[in-house]
Amino acid sequence: MRKVVIGALVLAALAGCAGSKMKEARSGTPYKTLASDKTPLLVAQCIQFGWQDEAVFGVDAGGFKEPAEAGGFTVYTTGGDYFVDVRTAGAGSTVNYYAAEDTMPAKRRLAALATCL
Repeated sequence: MRKVVIGALVLAALAGCAGSKMKEARSGTPYKTLASDKTPLLVAQCIQFGWQDEAVFGVDAGGFKEPAEAGGFTVYTTGGDYFVDVRTAGAGSTVNYYAAEDTMPAKRRLAALATCL
């Protein structure tokens, strides 16, 4: 039981750090903006699943999905270095992908999310 409580506290602390990073990133331009004919829920679930692939991302594999304040969903990694906002756009979705830096891991995450469109 004690481990569960400690784990929950660690996740809450990471979410706080990730939240401030994500808010700051949103004030700028997304790394990439993409479109899909699929609903925001389907796209977000697919991205979350793809980002959890340990064969691709190793120990950095992680994908968490939450409802976004403005509607749609946000999928993010531990620490919030990579995240997407998936919103309704007509009959489909708009995906704004944010990455802390233009690196190979950022490109790998972009490739994984592109398969979900």
